Amino acid sequence: MTTPAVEAARVIDAVLRDLREGDHRGVVVDSPPGAGKSTLVVRAAGVLAASGEPLMIVAQTNEQVDDLIERLGTRSPRVGVGRLSAVDYEPSERVRAHPSCRVGAKVTDLGAPAVTIATAAKWATVTDGSWPWAIVDEAYQMRSDALLRVAPRFQRALFVGDPGQLDPFSTVEVDRWVGLSWDPMQSAVAVLLRHNPDLPVHRLPVSWRLPQSAAPVVAEAFYPFTGFRSGTGPGDRTLHFAKPASGPLDDVLDEAAASGWGLHELPARFTIRTDAEAAAACAELAARALGREAGTTSESGGGSLTPDRIAIGAAHRDQVAVIRSLLPPEAAGVTVDTANRLQGREYDLTVVLHPLSGRRDATAFHLESGRLCVLTSRHRHACVVVARAGIAELLDAHPSTEPVHLNVPVKFPDGWEANQSMLAHLHHTMSRIRQEPPL
Repeated sequence: MTTPAVEAARVIDAVLRDLREGDHRGVVVDSPPGAGKSTLVVRAAGVLAASGEPLMIVAQTNEQVDDLIERLGTRSPRVGVGRLSAVDYEPSERVRAHPSCRVGAKVTDLGAPAVTIATAAKWATVTDGSWPWAIVDEAYQMRSDALLRVAPRFQRALFVGDPGQLDPFSTVEVDRWVGLSWDPMQSAVAVLLRHNPDLPVHRLPVSWRLPQSAAPVVAEAFYPFTGFRSGTGPGDRTLHFAKPASGPLDDVLDEAAASGWGLHELPARFTIRTDAEAAAACAELAARALGREAGTTSESGGGSLTPDRIAIGAAHRDQVAVIRSLLPPEAAGVTVDTANRLQGREYDLTVVLHPLSGRRDATAFHLESGRLCVLTSRHRHACVVVARAGIAELLDAHPSTEPVHLNVPVKFPDGWEANQSMLAHLHHTMSRIRQEPPL
């Protein structure tokens, strides 16, 4: 059987071969969570820069830009990098640490580096100059109108992204464009492939983040037609506690340590969005993991579970604020944030407040499969979901009422099916573990 490393290397070699030898205007790479998107972007940048042709990189946020600059500095420190930014931008420590990075508000301020990198919003303000190559990172989170604004700047491009993550969003009404092939609310990749169906599409086959216990679950729920495998096998990673369990929350943590998944189910009840009981459970789960002196082992080493390696995810900012306020001082370093802001990040243990917990309805926002996908795919060891009972019944009682539009591609996976798939696995895992006799 082909090892994960060999299987992933074959796909990456094929991508780089298309970049060097292919004659397509673009190459698309689909990636599951933790498959090494940023590593591929940095490696491809090095290959293209080595050819002597200048390159532009388009990222979606300033955090992503700085992360890529740090990675470029580690892999190719001698390759000159130009960081396009706002006039009042203060370079982060990661940018300052790059030995060959120059920061400027205009392209002319950068001195013609081998690699020029900026956010899509910043690139949209550039009206002069062109580059033989562009790499678009997190391309599925880029709106198609943003791609249209930067497309005149490059001749060929590599588009790398995760099709299962959150879709682009807008704070204004967008119904007027629904059904059009260039609908700005579709992702850059979706519109690109609708107009260029012959472009080569590669799929990274291995997640190096998700453990063996999580990869098939996430793949079945959110990547039903492509799938992927974990780069690790059973027993390669462990989560353990030095102190014994002393209550229901500890039992859930033990279940998560044993199976990779935990479900803390509260009594069924309709609640306000900032459900105090659910928020307190999220905060206490993180605190208990620290209080029980959790530790991890993995293929890359191990050690104590520290607050910065734990994250709590929720759907709304007000939920985040409540959970954060309930964290005890010893857990102050735990990350608490929305799915949008957790996207692309990685932790050892995650606690998730289910988007549909305590709700009377199942809206498009709370059903979006990408939101649950992000929340349940940030972990290297275990994920604990906090939810009120009754979500499956809520889904059955509230079929989709969204209007149907002509010429709109059917989105997969469907939010109902993805939620039911995840819930079914959580309930099955909890039932199996609780029925097993103690050792």
